[in-house]
Amino acid sequence: MILRSGKLWTVLVIVGMLSRVSHSLHFDLQSGRTKCITEDIKSNSMTVGKYTVVNPNEGHPSPPSHKVSIRVTSSYGNTYHHAEKVESGQFAFTAVEAGDYTACFSAVDHKPEVTLSIDFEWRTGVHAKNWGTVAKKSQVEVMEFEVKKLLETVNSIHEEMFYLREREEEMQDLNRATNTKMAWLGFLSLFVCLGVAGMQFWHLKTFFEKKKVI
Repeated sequence: MILRSGKLWTVLVIVGMLSRVSHSLHFDLQSGRTKCITEDIKSNSMTVGKYTVVNPNEGHPSPPSHKVSIRVTSSYGNTYHHAEKVESGQFAFTAVEAGDYTACFSAVDHKPEVTLSIDFEWRTGVHAKNWGTVAKKSQVEVMEFEVKKLLETVNSIHEEMFYLREREEEMQDLNRATNTKMAWLGFLSLFVCLGVAGMQFWHLKTFFEKKKVI
């Protein structure tokens, strides 16, 4: 049982780490339409995003139709980034609330309808830090950079363990509550069945007595 629990924790940690790798997306969006992308972020995690509307006429200014509005909100409805009619942009913030964060892209309404291609990169946790700008050429600074990167990774895993443990406790509480409700429902069903059986027995007994069968 202990071995299975250890394997379960290992799998959960790996899944949790993979869920926070950087997401680089490329998608199409029609004029006047909206598309939303959701990311599960734990509290106190750094997150950065960068988006660009691909210019269909490379070497020339983008047409007026190739602009988007974006809004990044938490599951509680708080807005962390908002931009109107832009060709590109970026955002960075530290998540105060744990849960799903949603980035919604809305294309400018245009007639005739056009299709916009959007490049979007979203990073959270340790992947949100631009380590490439921190590392230097000297060997000592490179070693220092590697140590900092390892420490950041260890801290991220440590925080992830607490996050997963909290989720596991929530699931256990939910299971206990469900089991309690099912137990009460079982007792209620048994009580109803016994009551119906008793009423049927009493009815049959009364009927047979009236017919002088017993």
